[in-house]
Amino acid sequence: MIRVNDMELPTMEDLELEGRRVLLRVDFNSPVDRASGRLLDDSRIKAHVETIRELIRKGSSTVIITHQGRPGDDDFITLEPHRDALSRELGVEVKFINDIFGPCALDEIKRLRGGEVLMLDNVRLASEELIEAPFEVQSRTILVNRLYPLFNAYINDAFATAHRSQPSLVGFPLKLPSAAGRLMEKELTALSRVFDVYESPKVFVLGGGKVLDSRRIIENLSKRRIADRILLGGLVAEVFALAKGINIGDDNKRVLEKLGLLPLIPRARKALLAGAPVEVPVDYVVEREGEVGHAHAFNVNGVIKDIGPETVNMYSTLMSEAKAIILRGPMGVIEDERFRKGTEEVIRSAFGSGSFVLIGGGHLTGMLQMSGLAPSERVHVSTGGGALLLYLSGEKLPALEALSISMKVVGK
Repeated sequence: MIRVNDMELPTMEDLELEGRRVLLRVDFNSPVDRASGRLLDDSRIKAHVETIRELIRKGSSTVIITHQGRPGDDDFITLEPHRDALSRELGVEVKFINDIFGPCALDEIKRLRGGEVLMLDNVRLASEELIEAPFEVQSRTILVNRLYPLFNAYINDAFATAHRSQPSLVGFPLKLPSAAGRLMEKELTALSRVFDVYESPKVFVLGGGKVLDSRRIIENLSKRRIADRILLGGLVAEVFALAKGINIGDDNKRVLEKLGLLPLIPRARKALLAGAPVEVPVDYVVEREGEVGHAHAFNVNGVIKDIGPETVNMYSTLMSEAKAIILRGPMGVIEDERFRKGTEEVIRSAFGSGSFVLIGGGHLTGMLQMSGLAPSERVHVSTGGGALLLYLSGEKLPALEALSISMKVVGK
């Protein structure tokens, strides 16, 4: 069992899996080259290998169900490339069928032998998977009721989709003995340290362009007195700078207005008045007519593109005495290499602090790879995007709730 807030979730130790037929929900959703349909990054596939290898060792007949993209999008493709990538990583042949719950899929599942792995096609080809609904409703879908009688157990290893209340995530736990997979367990163990009172002081470094999400996180961290310091970069820093009464310049106000972010300022000010321990940059790297320049926070001339060196030093000092550092979102416009230094330096400072470090978000993961820094026992790189944000915002994740009630409903 693993404890998550006020819930207990079963893990793979809690189920009898040897020689059993297991339905495994993973998240193989990956960046895709539009022209060729080739996967550009297979890191999410690699992240699930530990769970799959364990099931193979146990002699389980493992059927993988996952999704890729959404209908109508360029990356909504069949999962054969994912199967190929998984086969290479495992060193064994992974079977594939371009069906989900039709007669061909059901027959192939029944023929599967112990130690073999079968991947079903993109679960979002089933229209039911595109609809979010209560657990009980999802447990009555055709997808769930066609598949569940063929299995002895269900494992959810897809933390990145845990914020969705879709049939493949919340319907099966009401029908089958269920548990969290190894990747899910690692994610939740790392996140539990964020809310552990003994892992203090805690410093959150929030950046990027998802200002609404970041504001919700800040409000929750402040209300629950979780963060000792919240260090801001990116657009969220600009919104909170204005909320503090700092003039960031007309050019940047226009950018925020165009993005529809100015209405968030009163709510940000309310969070500050409620005691949110927020720090904003004291200087910036700016762009003026195509040229890179430097500006102090109270005299900004140019469009803000990164945090400046004085801010990097300030943030590094604050992180140096932390026991837990949570990084989410870049400090600047990292798509342009001229404005990556702030983010790179913050990441390096976090790694050099000796603290437990949690890194969330695809942008930071990419920056981590470019910096040549690797995860370790005290550095956890989360696969979660929306799920991580909602968890940090204090909201419950449907897939976790479904796992927590599974043993009460169907037992082991």
